[in-house]
Amino acid sequence: MTKAAAGGARIDREWGSRMEKRGNTEGICLQVQMFGGFSISWGGKLIASNAKSSESQFNYLCELLLHHRKEGVSRDMVERVLFEDRDIQDIHHATRSVIYNAKKKLKAAGLPDVNYIEQKKGICYWNSQVPVREDAEEFEQRFRQAEAEEDPEKKLGLYLEACHLYTGEFLAQQTATVWIAHEAKRYRAMFCACVERAAALMRESQDFLQMEELGIYAAAISPLSDWETVTMEALVAMGRYEDARRLYDDTVGLYFQEQGLRPSARMMELFNKLGTQMEHQCDALDDIQRKLSEDAEIVQGGYMCTYPVFQGIYRMVERMMERGGQSVYLMLCMVVDSKGNPMKEGSVLEELTQRLGDAIQRSVRHSDSVCRYGKGQYLVLLVNTTRENCGVIQRRINYHFIIGRQRTGVQYYVNSVVCLPNRGKAVPGQG
Repeated sequence: MTKAAAGGARIDREWGSRMEKRGNTEGICLQVQMFGGFSISWGGKLIASNAKSSESQFNYLCELLLHHRKEGVSRDMVERVLFEDRDIQDIHHATRSVIYNAKKKLKAAGLPDVNYIEQKKGICYWNSQVPVREDAEEFEQRFRQAEAEEDPEKKLGLYLEACHLYTGEFLAQQTATVWIAHEAKRYRAMFCACVERAAALMRESQDFLQMEELGIYAAAISPLSDWETVTMEALVAMGRYEDARRLYDDTVGLYFQEQGLRPSARMMELFNKLGTQMEHQCDALDDIQRKLSEDAEIVQGGYMCTYPVFQGIYRMVERMMERGGQSVYLMLCMVVDSKGNPMKEGSVLEELTQRLGDAIQRSVRHSDSVCRYGKGQYLVLLVNTTRENCGVIQRRINYHFIIGRQRTGVQYYVNSVVCLPNRGKAVPGQG
């Protein structure tokens, strides 16, 4: 389990314990989970969950009515949700059958013997005689209370309660349904606001330890949403630079592997801040130089680095070119299918991307820099070479990358790196 997932699980357990204690004082009610999946329980007994696909219509009906229990739902909408575009000869009769069977199931589960689903003037309502506790409703209540609260400490507490009630996407396994997709988007925006505003309050009070925990939780609950920046900011503020650097490397690797994304502007900003703030103990120059050098065991092939490091090397090379004499080329290598089109998705793309990286590193010179730019893409900075040698390197990459009758290949783009005029030149001052 990753550190983020472990942190999120720990906070989930703490929150669940608090909710259980609170629930014991409020009397028995129908417990409804909408975030991260769907479940209904009564008196500790599970009535429905996502796992039972055979009861999908019962689930669809309960999801719709329990979530909209105050305002009710039109019978037409109930029919659309239950049967979608299926060709039902008598859809009204079919809907009545689903409702009838749902009532039988709820009664058998031990709920009070009442008319659970009432119909008035074409609107279906959940009977208020059966109390309901829904995580989505409580989440929104905490969020609204936090927005209205003026005391910073109470405001933060309410935001955190809201954050920890959000345990995943709203009805995550059914986002293709229109009403669910709409609600999922709305709740996602609320969760983002909760995290951002809670982090802002922690930043003001310099409570960076709790800010770190918030970032870990948010990243575990909503992966690939850039919440690692909250954790990284807290780590940098606390002077935990090595932890921040490891988090950065892990995050960049994860985003590349899962979505082929480069680091966000915010992550880059924090990485640059990390570089300016890192302080080391006083050392002799020989010791410093030894730490700066690569491990002798891994010094082979091209220099494989992250995008921010590659960007720094590129900019340094541009400056060095002001003194003239060097010919530098930037090459983009891209995995393509049998028709020459760039591959953007697919189960084999990640494996091909890894193989391409290995092929490039084995094909370029010791002094050339390489970084992964996106899914199926690599950048190579070729220093002190010629356009003709770029072609030689491309043939080497193909030799190492293409196996047997492999139908995929590599497409190359090459640009000359030129020194922009007046870059880095001193501006004359006034005496």
